[in-house]
Amino acid sequence: MTDVRKLFILLCGYEVIRKSACIRGDDRRIVLAVPICAYLIETAKGYVLFDTGLDSAPLADPVEAVRLFRNDSFPAPPVVLPEHELLPQLARLGVAPDDIGTVLLSHAHGDHTGHLRHFRRARVVIQKMEHEAAFSEAGRQARSFAEIAGPEIDWHIVEGDHSVMPGLDLVLTRGHRPGHQSAVVRLPNSGVKILTGDVVDLLENFDREILGSSMDDAAAMASLRRLKAIAAETGGELVPLHDPGFVARAKLAPDFYD
Repeated sequence: MTDVRKLFILLCGYEVIRKSACIRGDDRRIVLAVPICAYLIETAKGYVLFDTGLDSAPLADPVEAVRLFRNDSFPAPPVVLPEHELLPQLARLGVAPDDIGTVLLSHAHGDHTGHLRHFRRARVVIQKMEHEAAFSEAGRQARSFAEIAGPEIDWHIVEGDHSVMPGLDLVLTRGHRPGHQSAVVRLPNSGVKILTGDVVDLLENFDREILGSSMDDAAAMASLRRLKAIAAETGGELVPLHDPGFVARAKLAPDFYD
């Protein structure tokens, strides 16, 4: 049984990253444009959004964009074209921000929280460990902290694996962040889709069992292997958020999986 009806993949832009930041030990001369995605889930109980993409406003000033986004792993700022903007994509699907009843945050990095402020009627589901880390003294220094600091945000804090509704489950997948979580979506016709978030960036990570960015390598590897096991047990498909090859062949909104 599942209350999930449809899954839409929303392509919300690209980040420019050295492959060595995705696959440890790879040639740092190789640079990838990796997608930023969010996911709209239509259910019998209303609309759910998994992550909210990147706020493109800081990219308007090229000098400021370089200052904020360029570093050793990211040699250039992200690219968010008009067709990548989250709210217009939702509008083309007939969905307004106030129609979103639940936002599931994989974690509190800025390419996942960029449009959170627009979903004023949603309860925002986050892991307790991630909320604590994001609101810690160190977390408050992050560039994207303002995106999660609004007093209007209706936090719904969970601990560990959590069932949102029949057919939509959150899985604690620590490693990339202290309280990172992924989602297991059960569709009536397309079967199980596993929204991996940033457990790792690429399907190559899963195939080779090799990590990218992590705050806790042991936890990250355990999370990678757990998602692989869920895929094997359910016959499900891993849906990596940042894999350019995957997104190029995936059904993108307004197309959907049902």
